[in-house]
Amino acid sequence: MTQFDHDILVSGGGVAGLAAACIFGSAGFSVLCLDPAPPVTDRDQSGSDLRTTAFLQPAQALLDRAGLWARLAPHAADLQVMRIVDAGGEVAEPRITKEFDAAEISDKPFGWNLPNWLLRREMVAHLEGLPNVTFRPGIGTTTLFTREVEARVGLSDGTRVRCRLVIAADGRNSPMREAAGIDVKTTHYGQKALAFAVTHAIPHGNVSTEIHRSGGPFTLVPLPDYEGRPSSAVVWMEEGAEVQRLAALPQPEFEAAMNDRSCRLFGPLTLASRRTVWPIISQVAGEIYAERVALVAEAAHVVPPIGAQGLNMSLGDLRVLLDLAEAAPERLGDLQTLETYHRRRHTEIRARVAGIDLLNRASMMRAQPLRDVRAMGLDAIYALAPVRKTLMQLGLGVR
Repeated sequence: MTQFDHDILVSGGGVAGLAAACIFGSAGFSVLCLDPAPPVTDRDQSGSDLRTTAFLQPAQALLDRAGLWARLAPHAADLQVMRIVDAGGEVAEPRITKEFDAAEISDKPFGWNLPNWLLRREMVAHLEGLPNVTFRPGIGTTTLFTREVEARVGLSDGTRVRCRLVIAADGRNSPMREAAGIDVKTTHYGQKALAFAVTHAIPHGNVSTEIHRSGGPFTLVPLPDYEGRPSSAVVWMEEGAEVQRLAALPQPEFEAAMNDRSCRLFGPLTLASRRTVWPIISQVAGEIYAERVALVAEAAHVVPPIGAQGLNMSLGDLRVLLDLAEAAPERLGDLQTLETYHRRRHTEIRARVAGIDLLNRASMMRAQPLRDVRAMGLDAIYALAPVRKTLMQLGLGVR
């Protein structure tokens, strides 16, 4: 009988990789999680990820199933209403505002928002309580050799690990995906995103707000109060050169620009963190599996940060993998299981990436007639209650 060092090797210690280690470790599998860079788990530390993640209902249920949600819930801000504002007229002010309320389809909020740096902190702490999980930050994966019954993974410290399944959660430039020979299709938009936190005078009321003008959405997502003031996370998408200009502005000039772009819906915004810049692309892997390898998260798919889809798609990957593993533990990582995983996920992934691509292109529009068409489309969709509810259910991932 083949002797394995671990059942599963998770390549990648970002939020998705740590979630995978927590989820499969809580299910009883022996897991090794690796990442070449130690996680930054303090908000104000250099290199901290100031983006946030909104866990929609299916993702929250999976984290609860893994015993992780109890650690996260005290730090989460509810997302009860998704507000879309079209400010694409001649003047930068709201001309159409529509609110999608979770109460129309559920007795729970759409989701719960948490900062990524805090997620890393709490997930690493949770792993320490799982005796069958080993987390080795500072070590990455370098080589991959697979056979029908096992994978052998070379590590950056010169050692090698034998396992039944490799979960590649190692990002859009995944070394394990490349080692497995899987191609990707990438779409570049010429956009970047600024991510930062703000405080504001008017409470957010658990409303997530996307303001569309041109260049991409300006999105404010609720956070718990910061230093006694209402707070939100902001993702501001614009053309790359404009983002670089904004990122370099002195704070007073930057605050003036972000207040104009926010249409002052929450009163004056005050910068409450440093500014970080992230590239915006769409990307889909041709297959999301290879022999003894499953691609998840950004190794499998990347989308612009619209509609809280990114990490929720990633947890959708993990949910399907977990269901298959628990249904037949003895078949963990075998070809039939991975083909089933690909079949259940890949069509949905491609459809969601295409849909978000369309929304992003609509948000980028600069020509006034096209922005007017976008506004009329929002108005029409909202007016049709069955369509509105179906879109909300699709966004949650429950349809």
